[in-house]
Amino acid sequence: MIEQNDISIKEESIKNKVVLELKDLSKSFGDNHVLKGFNMKLYKGENLVIMGKSGSGKSVMIKCLIGLMEPDSGSITVMDNDIITMDREALDILRADVGFLFQGSALYDSMTVRENLEFPLRHHTKKLGVKVETEERVVEALENVGLADAIDLMPAELSGGMKRRVALARTLILQPKIILYDEPTSGLDPITSKEILNLMKEIQVKYGTSALIITHDVDCARFISDRMILLIEGVDYAVGTYNELSRSDDPKIKAFFKH
Repeated sequence: MIEQNDISIKEESIKNKVVLELKDLSKSFGDNHVLKGFNMKLYKGENLVIMGKSGSGKSVMIKCLIGLMEPDSGSITVMDNDIITMDREALDILRADVGFLFQGSALYDSMTVRENLEFPLRHHTKKLGVKVETEERVVEALENVGLADAIDLMPAELSGGMKRRVALARTLILQPKIILYDEPTSGLDPITSKEILNLMKEIQVKYGTSALIITHDVDCARFISDRMILLIEGVDYAVGTYNELSRSDDPKIKAFFKH
């Protein structure tokens, strides 16, 4: 393993608050040790990219992070809350502050764009016991992604890029403090991919969100990341900026940056 201080931004120089931290996270399935003590810190206002090959443990890490899977050992802290020890109700309330953009957009085909955005808003505001101007929030979220005119369309009437934008609007509807992006440019053409990445940057600036981006797209990582973590053999093998990592002579790191 490469020592992180050799190629990474030193933590002492980062003054922002840690909003999400995974510490010594491990998860096995029988003899298959997927995560072997993975560590990660996401700072407030940061875009952190995690890259790993297929089967490297990215999906398992995400499932542990959002509470769908329990790790064998380690800790997960989200905005000073240890989510492993939280009960279901408390975890559901915390999720209102953590948006998640699914890889395939995951829109409800039987609902209009409006209804897709209203669904999480009504669910979480009921849990939180607060009243929200639903129509106003829906329109604002769609305006943020440039799709205000699509409010009454069905998902089948949307292009792939439009579906991803609507999914992003749905992620924004609760105005989360942290956004998790799972392969945000997967399946999109280069032009649409760039549009989505620009939207992600605009959202970060407008709302001051912190973002964790899971991707295998090197161009996405170069454009969006403040820092990167390479997930190799179940551990945080290397941490640093895109420029730092792409200049490494380590063969395992170089393999990520070959085109």
